[in-house]
Amino acid sequence: MNASTPLGERINRLVERLPTEVDGRVRKLSIASLVGQIILIGTGGAVRLTSSGLGCPTWPRCTSESLVNTPEMGVHGIIEFGNRTLTFLLAAVALLMLVALWRIRKERRDLFVLALGLLASIPAQAIIGGITVLSGLNPWVVGLHFLVSMALVIFAMLLVNRAYGRTGRFMNRTLEALPGIAAPLTAAVAFFAALAVVLGVVVTGAGPHAGDANAPRNGLDWDVVSHFHAVPAYLVTAGVLVAVVLAFRHRIQGLFRSAALTLLGVTLLQAAIGFIQYYNGIPPLLVGSHMVVGALLMAAATNLADVSRWSPKA
Repeated sequence: MNASTPLGERINRLVERLPTEVDGRVRKLSIASLVGQIILIGTGGAVRLTSSGLGCPTWPRCTSESLVNTPEMGVHGIIEFGNRTLTFLLAAVALLMLVALWRIRKERRDLFVLALGLLASIPAQAIIGGITVLSGLNPWVVGLHFLVSMALVIFAMLLVNRAYGRTGRFMNRTLEALPGIAAPLTAAVAFFAALAVVLGVVVTGAGPHAGDANAPRNGLDWDVVSHFHAVPAYLVTAGVLVAVVLAFRHRIQGLFRSAALTLLGVTLLQAAIGFIQYYNGIPPLLVGSHMVVGALLMAAATNLADVSRWSPKA
């Protein structure tokens, strides 16, 4: 193509290069989306834990005069603006995913709808982030911001599974038959993982890491809420242990066993971080690790429940 080529012809040629089936480009974009959502949670944690929540004191601009951070704002401005910039990168990934799926949008409506949902939610997430700043880091709005990010991790995990043909109507492999209890058990594990995340948000809103020295707290007793937060975490641990026992007892070798073992490993890591931070004054680095591993746990729980749902019953 050159500058003299009509625009319509150039667009048609570009469309012709788009995938006509789920290929490596689609799969890589799905992985990029999942990894990006988890990194966003990590950078959001960095914003809060370094007291950079108001590093950009207004929205949608970083200052009343500048769209980006300025040297006078120091490291807090860099951290906050970097977190905002990552949102635009995730939007670009979601848009590229939609473009890659364009020629197969009808045949693979499952992928297209998930990708469209991810793209549509990013502007909504940006708006919630803006309300967070304009409300002076209200802990309930900050919590909502985090919960939406966790929901996007779930959708991105489902997108990966569908893109790789692990689950869904277009599976490219045969899943092993599972005991009838497996699907409801793993669905319950995913539910309690989500509940632990919700209660974790309440714990954070009561704790010392507000994102800014003058940001309000939710007024709840941090220690008491922490114990409530631990209850669904214990249930997740118990549930995934049962899932692992089922996998070995019934000699299940495939995706279910690997998904259960992965979730068990992430759950134990998350539990260890949680206990260590609780008994050591919740240091910022451990709190940030707890947030990122929490996102990994939510992805792993979603994966296990998804695999169980699409597996035949023994």
